[in-house]
Amino acid sequence: MGIYINPGNKAFMEALRDHYVDKSGLIRLINRTIDTPGKLTCVSRPRRFGKSFAAKMLCAFYDCSCDSREMFRNLEIAEDPSFEQHLNQYHVINLDISGFISDAKTCGKKLEAVPGLIVEALEKEIKELYPQLHAAQSLEKCLFALAEQTGRRFIFIIDEWDGMIREAAKDSRAQERYLNLLRGWFKNSNFTPYIVAGAYMTGILPIKKDGSQSAISDFLEYTLLDPSEFAEYTGFTEQEVEGLCSQYEMDFSAAKMWYDGYTVGREKSIYNPYSVMNAMKRHAFRSYWKQTSASEALLTYIDMDEEGLQGEIARLISGEQIEVDPGGFENDFETFRSKDDVLALMIHLGYLSYEEDDQGTGYARIPNEEIRLEFNRILRRGSHKTLIQLVRQSDELLEKTIQLDEQAVADSVQKVHDSATAPQFYNDEQALRSVIRMAYLSSVDQYVRIEELPSGRGYADVVFLPKRRSQLPAMIIELKWNQGVKSALEQIRQKRYPAVLKDFGGELLLVGITYDTKTKEHSCRIEKASGKE
Repeated sequence: MGIYINPGNKAFMEALRDHYVDKSGLIRLINRTIDTPGKLTCVSRPRRFGKSFAAKMLCAFYDCSCDSREMFRNLEIAEDPSFEQHLNQYHVINLDISGFISDAKTCGKKLEAVPGLIVEALEKEIKELYPQLHAAQSLEKCLFALAEQTGRRFIFIIDEWDGMIREAAKDSRAQERYLNLLRGWFKNSNFTPYIVAGAYMTGILPIKKDGSQSAISDFLEYTLLDPSEFAEYTGFTEQEVEGLCSQYEMDFSAAKMWYDGYTVGREKSIYNPYSVMNAMKRHAFRSYWKQTSASEALLTYIDMDEEGLQGEIARLISGEQIEVDPGGFENDFETFRSKDDVLALMIHLGYLSYEEDDQGTGYARIPNEEIRLEFNRILRRGSHKTLIQLVRQSDELLEKTIQLDEQAVADSVQKVHDSATAPQFYNDEQALRSVIRMAYLSSVDQYVRIEELPSGRGYADVVFLPKRRSQLPAMIIELKWNQGVKSALEQIRQKRYPAVLKDFGGELLLVGITYDTKTKEHSCRIEKASGKE
């Protein structure tokens, strides 16, 4: 067994010793492609969504240097007719491109050296594992000879395939050398049909649309926007997370709030596997999202405020969904012609969830509490003027609300209504609610916001529940349209909305906010109460 060639099943064995969520159905999809015109598969998904686990599983299944039958015996793939046909029947070449990039940087080499390092490592290892190939003069000849001697062809499994595309974004020579390496493997009529039985590549970015990555244009591609049958293997499904919560005795509703929210193809509830497993093992729901160079780059694009992007980000953070057309995105970190391109990158990085309606119009939204906190960090960093102004207004509004300064609250809501980021034309209480979301933008630091919360004899419009360790009061906000502000507070009491917070125990504010279409003014009334009212 080697590191890159026939690495065996040890890595997957370690995964099975932990709590493994069965994703072996992915193997069935790859088995269908072997020795067919569609044998080249490229799957893109965000970091922390199980790409490396999938690679380990595929290596263990296909690698002919080991016996993995016992590992897969109780997994889903064992029931598939293709199980016996393909189990441990191929030589495997397993590459993590990010590892070679790190090696090059550590040694002070330029990125254009990476393709050579890959070839050198593979050729050296294959000759060590199979001494009879020592006389072969190139890697390709080694592969041909091994396939001929053993009667087995190769499955290529490449993780972080787009690492070179991202890291060498401004180094065309490095990219060209890397793509030529891939072209030699996967787009070479003198090599590919004879050596490659199948290939599975995974990364963050989809293949570029401009043809510059034609070396891999024969790959069938599955992205977050068009995952087809790979949708359920993008992350954990709701049923899988329910099972984990039951096993670890964790609150499923909390897991859903923190980590659900991704719509991927036909799967309407996909969870971030990395964060879910950390929450289960540590028995703590919080953000496990890791900062990356890509997320840092987002700050630069947000600061540019292309086509009012900062206003759209504010709407997202406030809980709105926004229309987006990701079709023009060039699938790189360099080419941004519109705010839609930046939003499309955020979708591919996992910062936004994407869904289309029946008419094909696309909408993006922040998927869950974990990502909302990350956006909140973005709010308070960088030099984005629009966002900073909104945060300051929101901080002041929250302070004035707690101080029971009714006129200041009404004035602050009016400012948000007059801004370019809020609906300019009210037509009902829903539009007013949108402004309230924006007005209390920075409350995500301290509060969980719940809308239409069932309570007493009706539904409270907006409830702000303090997060654990917060000393701030809870707030119930009732919105009214062309009605007196007193009627808002009367409804809160008559319908017993505070009853839902009877176990809260802390201070409770009842807030009524109205809008008069004749005077074009907002009014506010605030009173203290207790959750036992």
